[in-house]
Amino acid sequence: MAVALPTLTEQDEKRIIVRAYRNLLKSIKSDIDERDRVNIRTAYEMAVEAHRPQRRKSGEPYILHPIEVARICAAEIGLGPTAVVAALLHDTVEDTDLTLDDIREQFDDKIATIVDGLTKFSNVLDVTSPQAENFKKILRTLTEDVRVVLIKMADRLHNMRTLGAMPKHKQLKIASETTYIYAPLAHRLGLYNIKTEFMDLCLKITEPEAYREIARKLNDTKRARNQYIHEFTRPLESALQELGVPFRILGRPKSIYSIFNKIKTKGVPFEEIYDLFAVRIIVDVPPGKEKSICWQAYSIVTDVHTPIPDRLKDYITVAKANGYESLHATVIGPKGKFVEVQIRSKRMDEIAERGFAAHWKYKGITDRNLDVFDVWLTGIREQLEDPSSDAIEFLNDFKSNLFKEEVYVYTPKGDMMMLPKGATALDFAFAIHSEVGYHCLSIKVNNKLEPLSYKLRNGDQLTVQTSRSQRPTEAWLKMVVTGKARSKIRSAMKEERRKQGEIGREQLERKMQRVGVDFEENVDMLVRHCKLSSRPDLYFAIATEAIDLRQLFKRLTVEDKQLVVPREEVLPHPTKPLIAPEQFAQPHYKGTPRLIIDEQPDTDFAYSLATCCTPVQGDDVFAYNTTNQGVKIHRTTCPNAEQMMAQYGYRIMKARWGTSSTEFVADLLVKGIDEKGVVNEMSHHIANDLGLNMRYFQMAATDNYFEGQLGILVKHKNHLQQVIKSLKSLPYISSVQRIEKR
Repeated sequence: MAVALPTLTEQDEKRIIVRAYRNLLKSIKSDIDERDRVNIRTAYEMAVEAHRPQRRKSGEPYILHPIEVARICAAEIGLGPTAVVAALLHDTVEDTDLTLDDIREQFDDKIATIVDGLTKFSNVLDVTSPQAENFKKILRTLTEDVRVVLIKMADRLHNMRTLGAMPKHKQLKIASETTYIYAPLAHRLGLYNIKTEFMDLCLKITEPEAYREIARKLNDTKRARNQYIHEFTRPLESALQELGVPFRILGRPKSIYSIFNKIKTKGVPFEEIYDLFAVRIIVDVPPGKEKSICWQAYSIVTDVHTPIPDRLKDYITVAKANGYESLHATVIGPKGKFVEVQIRSKRMDEIAERGFAAHWKYKGITDRNLDVFDVWLTGIREQLEDPSSDAIEFLNDFKSNLFKEEVYVYTPKGDMMMLPKGATALDFAFAIHSEVGYHCLSIKVNNKLEPLSYKLRNGDQLTVQTSRSQRPTEAWLKMVVTGKARSKIRSAMKEERRKQGEIGREQLERKMQRVGVDFEENVDMLVRHCKLSSRPDLYFAIATEAIDLRQLFKRLTVEDKQLVVPREEVLPHPTKPLIAPEQFAQPHYKGTPRLIIDEQPDTDFAYSLATCCTPVQGDDVFAYNTTNQGVKIHRTTCPNAEQMMAQYGYRIMKARWGTSSTEFVADLLVKGIDEKGVVNEMSHHIANDLGLNMRYFQMAATDNYFEGQLGILVKHKNHLQQVIKSLKSLPYISSVQRIEKR
């Protein structure tokens, strides 16, 4: 029975708003002067008045959202008064009658620019992806003032924390967008706490059962875990006293998402994950002594507990690409358990916790010549300067720069360069300079000639040889992984294509003159006739002789100075617009509908089940309106769902299961011990004991270990889970997982 929420009076709401504002003021840790106080108060009053009639989906006053975003900026990211003012006003231009001119007049250009960067385009209906266009706008302002994207992070974090009031399908869209771009961006900016919370909150939406189960088990084992941490750290505390410097030891559990990911990738249950928590040692020393004291602490840790040498990660000598510094060591603690120990200074810990904002606080105290964020922002500026890149291309290129792991390589002069793990020699050439990349002929790695597709390894030293006659080709796009290289290659190819297209256009104009027809009035008809999507494509095809002008005009006639296709050769326009739901009239199934799509029975839609995730009845699903294949039904946990929802959210429709007796194919990955007759026994169990039909079975075995893939027909999700549980109970099977393809 639903319980009605108490209705708040206007006076109650005012008290709640004032309390939220006071909490915001208490959270500001940076120094503020009287002018800052006046600006914050003015921004608060403007926002309260502008948002007065608005409510959030939860029913609470909308103004509580910008106040909380401002509090997150101050308390959790460490931003100052300018960001607080901009955060309070971040939705006013988009959602109220306030204008940028009003804000500029009251404050200054800086705050107006930040608010403008946070304001979505009002009309982006004619673009491929509104989400991508708006994100590209944010990034344009980021290169001028990084506070734009940091406030956007705070905005997204509060939206994720309060997502429960939204419909499920909208929760999925927002969660996918967060996983696809915001969480990797938070990682790249060093906002580890925010990135971790993003992933946990997204998991809570996409895999609610798994989230609740892991949270419950973490809570159940909390006492035992705390007891073990105490047992592990007690001998360390006395030993670390020898350092003669202030220190703290913390023990904290890994995030729910991190644990879920280990369960999924390693195929092991919760109980078998050894590193459920990490121990952190934080020393409070001046910057000049950080490195030596951290290594001394490491020496003490490995004296007390046995280290695992190949699990040492040194991010102090060479920081990560996002400025993260720490020593990571894995040791064997009491009862033979593996424990990860992180050793860092207080400054390093602040940067690890708050990322970009804390980094700038400490800027200039080290003698490093390379500033990781300056280099990164320069790369973004270069991508934004490419006028030929559309928003989707830009978003994908930008995302490739949000890498988690990196490799360190060197120029012939010994300068170190940092590139994402998986980068190639050709990526290195473009990282040196765009012109070096364009004309890269060959690359020597450690004085040995290697192909351009060679994958870089830590410590490689590279020498690039160039030639002015060398030009990028389409094959190069498959060799590179960095956004800069991809963007520059595409730009160069488009320019080359444009130059060749000019030649093709001139050839076509001369031909039309000779047959006596007007160019502008007939060129679009030729585009359609040749089944191409644009004039530049036609010009390029003519220039490269993919289209023979002589043969083309032989098939056409001229009537009243117009080119005409003989009736028997008339072909439909090759490209189709996005298929709208009302166009689908072919019933797919008879009887009770199997799916309800956009609150309509599936008989109104031409749809099919996606092969990338093979949904079965009972799975949480959504419908994706494709450009030319009707509607595809995907699981919400599909490997491709994140990208589809993040880039093409306007094509997503709600879908839920109706009632049906239809069977579904489920793909399983089975691993186990390769014993004699194992295939026959498994087949017998599936067919006779479980009464199921197999669609296919493939198996490979090496060294008494087998791995097999099979497709079985099941009725619904619960049925599938019962089958998996039954197969796992067989003595020769070690794991059974549902396959998700990309």
